[in-house]
Amino acid sequence: MLPVLTYNRPDTLKNVIKILQAGEARIHAGGTDLLGCLHDGVFSTEKLVSLSAVSDLRTMRKRSGGRLRIGALTTIHTLATDPDIKGRYPVLAQAAGEVASPQLRQQGTLGGNLCQKPRCWYYRGEFNCLRKGGGKCFAFKGQNQFHCILGGSACYIVHPSDTAPALIALDAELEIQGPQGKRTLPVAELHVPADKNPLREVYLEKDEVITAVEIPSFAEGRRSSYRKVRARQSWDFAVAGVALALTLVDGRVKDPRIVLSGAAPTPWRSTAAEKILDGEPLTEKLVRKAATAAMEKAKPLEHNGYKVALFKGLIEEELMKHASA
Repeated sequence: MLPVLTYNRPDTLKNVIKILQAGEARIHAGGTDLLGCLHDGVFSTEKLVSLSAVSDLRTMRKRSGGRLRIGALTTIHTLATDPDIKGRYPVLAQAAGEVASPQLRQQGTLGGNLCQKPRCWYYRGEFNCLRKGGGKCFAFKGQNQFHCILGGSACYIVHPSDTAPALIALDAELEIQGPQGKRTLPVAELHVPADKNPLREVYLEKDEVITAVEIPSFAEGRRSSYRKVRARQSWDFAVAGVALALTLVDGRVKDPRIVLSGAAPTPWRSTAAEKILDGEPLTEKLVRKAATAAMEKAKPLEHNGYKVALFKGLIEEELMKHASA
């Protein structure tokens, strides 16, 4: 049962921020995660502030230099089906197409997908875990077959977003507005590592709003893709996933990006694998070496050691697809 709360629907971003400043409030965008969290008692609030009347947050437009600005209220369905995104940034379109179900993609928003809460069953359940202010992470010694193998410390969640790894692979930036004005932040720096603060997921203040994502224009020949493995064939979160972006110049890899989903408490960029690939021909031997490097720091828990081999195979297969394209 939902708690009793007030619902506000201001028509300007200025008024949204003003309401957020006034007291305890939660932003309502698509609501696909928010309403579930309120219903399950993951958190509570006195008021909701809807963004639905702020029309500028839904627009997509090209900027100078070929950059693409995507409003934070753009639906996941739009990202998955827009011809321009599918043509220029296939990694984002493919990641969006893997999010949840068709119905939820119609409702869910880009900003909401980036900021969603973890799906750990201890956090979502009736356990006073570390992320909810308790004394320990129950997953560490509990049922952890879907939990992290990289970046775990006090808390062993995996980040649930499919679009975040894709945007990091694209070197995208966020436009954020709050009482102090506008600021930009790389998507790669949005999410809080578990060892920094297990009580927070994103580096946003309570009175700040993500207003847009900006993706740079890439030179001709830039390739990208997203691949996701789930416990069920459809409508589930990633057990393992990989977002790739790279350029092949005379058969050699240039400026690669490898970002993993389902691996760590934040989207996990494998710079070790990228260094092995950069400047080299994309051969089977090199690909195997890069996939191994991506898992060198993996520390699986009791029930999720299978993820190490799964990620290696996933990275190898996706890289070889680009080698033969």
